[in-house]
This record gives sequence, C-alpha cells and structure tokens, in this order.
Amino acid sequence: MSPDEVLVTCADAALTFGRGTQAVVAVHGANLEIGSGDRLAVVGPSGSGKSSLLHLLAGLEQATSGTVRRAAFLGPYDIGLVFQGDSLIPALNVVENTALPLVLADRPESEAQQAALAALTLVDAADLADRLPEEISGGQAQRVAVARVLAQSPRLILADEPTGRLDHTTGGRVLDALLTAADHTGAALVVTTHDPAVAARFTTRRAMRDGRLLAPEEVP
Repeated sequence: MSPDEVLVTCADAALTFGRGTQAVVAVHGANLEIGSGDRLAVVGPSGSGKSSLLHLLAGLEQATSGTVRRAAFLGPYDIGLVFQGDSLIPALNVVENTALPLVLADRPESEAQQAALAALTLVDAADLADRLPEEISGGQAQRVAVARVLAQSPRLILADEPTGRLDHTTGGRVLDALLTAADHTGAALVVTTHDPAVAARFTTRRAMRDGRLLAPEEVP
C-alpha cells in the first residue's frame, strides 16, 4: 500500500486504564494498518477491547504505549465514528442531529439539511426527521447515529456494533447503507461486531480476545 493510501497505522499500540494494581489493559500492543477503501470487521465478544481499539483509531483515546499515526491529510471531519450507545443530543431533532457535523464544519444550513435527509433516507429513517431523540426507540436512534456519520462523507468510517441494537432485517439495511456509502465515496470502513453474519460481509476480518488483536491467520 502506498503512503498516500494509508489512513491510520497502529504500531504496538496499547491502551491502559488506571494505574498500579488497579490498571486494566484494554488493548495489548495492536498492529494494524487501515488504507483507503479497506473493509475490515473486528470480531469478538463484549469486553474483548473492540470499542477501545476504535477509540484509538478515531483519536478519542491516546495510546499509553506504542503509536497510532493518522495521515496528515485527514481533517477533523474525515473520521466518522458511530458509537455503540445513545449519542444523540436531546434538544435537537433527528435531522438537526444528523446535520450537526456539517453545521460545525461551516457548511450552509440548507446544504447540511439536504445531506442529512439523504443520509436518513439511506437508513430508512427519513420519516423520523422532525422527532426528538426521546420520541424514538433505541434502534431508531442507532440508525440516526449511522446517518449522522454518513452525512459528513468521511474518508474513514468507524462503526461500533452498528447492528447490535437492531433486528435482523433493519440491521441488514443499515449495514447495506454503510457499505454502499463507503463504496460511493471510497471511504475505508471498520466495523466491530460479535455477529458472524455481519463479519462475513467484509473482505478482511480480525479477531480480538482479551484485548489482543489477533493476526489475520489466527481468525477462527
């Protein structure tokens, strides 16, 4: 892979919370390279370190040892993270939540709203546009969170269990939307999952166990 295609590189990147006897190692010395157009599923049970690895890739956490390098050409809105939990702002309706990254990037309001509605349509949530977060279900909120990332057309999409709170049919549609959007923009897509059916749709799969990112040949 040429240097201009590499988005993020982890070299022996580790993440530890706490100190001394209370220290918990969430990620042990991960080695990983994400390039433009990559499709990667990180598989493993809850508590295996998958979310912590995504937070390292996104820059939400800093490695306590080793390094995580992001390409110099990546701007603040070139990495989009779909959180596993509820991440919508209660005072904003669905379309305003979806448009928020674009508004913060100083895009014209009309343009931001149009992109938000298009992204909501991709995840079958356009009919929720005027509702507040308290007026929608947890599964609907997860679809909106996915739309918010798709609206900003990032170069790297990181999705933490994006189908975990959805039924099989809706989860499949959301995964379709993520893959379609990534194909359309050429973005890299990294998804964490414990669902073998989700992982099977990705060209590359890596397993995590007890905070350790296994080499590709070690994936079951």
